[in-house]
Amino acid sequence: MKIAVSACLLGENCKYDGGNNDSEKVHRFIQGHEVIAVCPEVAGGLPTPRVPAEIVNGIVTMKDGKNVDAEFRSGAQAEVNRILEQQVELCILQSRSPSCGVKQIYDGTFTGQKIPGQGIFAKMLCEKGIKVMDVEDLP
Repeated sequence: MKIAVSACLLGENCKYDGGNNDSEKVHRFIQGHEVIAVCPEVAGGLPTPRVPAEIVNGIVTMKDGKNVDAEFRSGAQAEVNRILEQQVELCILQSRSPSCGVKQIYDGTFTGQKIPGQGIFAKMLCEKGIKVMDVEDLP
């Protein structure tokens, strides 16, 4: 099976704070599969590290107020195109991210409060019928 995985879950330092979310659970799950690392934020041209961003009234905005919606959307579209071209069957995504959140995202107040919802990339994948899984739901 071909699986796309949020690059931060594979140990790539692409998170907003310059770190990663390396996940042993992910490494175990993907053994024996072809894996494609994806990071829509980097694909959209955003630097690492960068100011944290959340979805505020439908627009991806950095904590300092800068609108980065275009970068998030263009990066997400580029990664969706790559996933479609590569015929990926499953995407394992980082929880609560404004890009990759599958079931839940931060509420846009930068206070750590969570709400039901999807990140930009996760939503695009679902709209294309691509199966997505939150890393927290891995067996």
